[in-house]
Amino acid sequence: MGSATQGKTRWQKFARRARVPLGFVVAAIFLVFAHSTWQTLAWSLALVLPGLWLRGYAAGYVKKNAELTHTGPYAYTRNPLYLGSMGIAFGFAVAVDPVSRWWLGLLLAVMFLAIYVPTILSEEVFLRATFAGFDEYARRVPRLLPRLTPARFGESNAAGSGRFSAERYQHHREYNALMGAAAIYAALILRMVLFHGRS
Repeated sequence: MGSATQGKTRWQKFARRARVPLGFVVAAIFLVFAHSTWQTLAWSLALVLPGLWLRGYAAGYVKKNAELTHTGPYAYTRNPLYLGSMGIAFGFAVAVDPVSRWWLGLLLAVMFLAIYVPTILSEEVFLRATFAGFDEYARRVPRLLPRLTPARFGESNAAGSGRFSAERYQHHREYNALMGAAAIYAALILRMVLFHGRS
């Protein structure tokens, strides 16, 4: 039992470190093999834009490792940043042709299960040990799929923590997600134009 727990802990630590570089690897694979059309690009925006909005909105609320955030999007889901990332990733899966879409979607699903689920569980261990109110928060707010109405907590507006902060958004450099998505769209459009130009 001890070795199994140690193995689980090691994998959670690896997952937390690997999720960003692995994301770049998946993005590179995606750009090499993806073939898009104007129609698939348009459909992808239905997931990518809400995902970007959710990540940006969440970044303006969270104070990482400093307080237990349960206002804004955190009143609906405990992991709005990861939920936004999923929307962006699966949105780009929609952006490619049907032949590539199935294996890219499968790759993203495997990556989420192998990397993001252990990361979320590892972060919950830290939050539970650091913030006394986490168990109550976890009882009232789902881990990932959002509830329909926001959970209310009595001290939500303490010290101004219950409001969106543009400074917090800037501090977390969430604009990088917007620039990254724009760069991927630009690369897909360029490839599409060049490909059709040759054919």
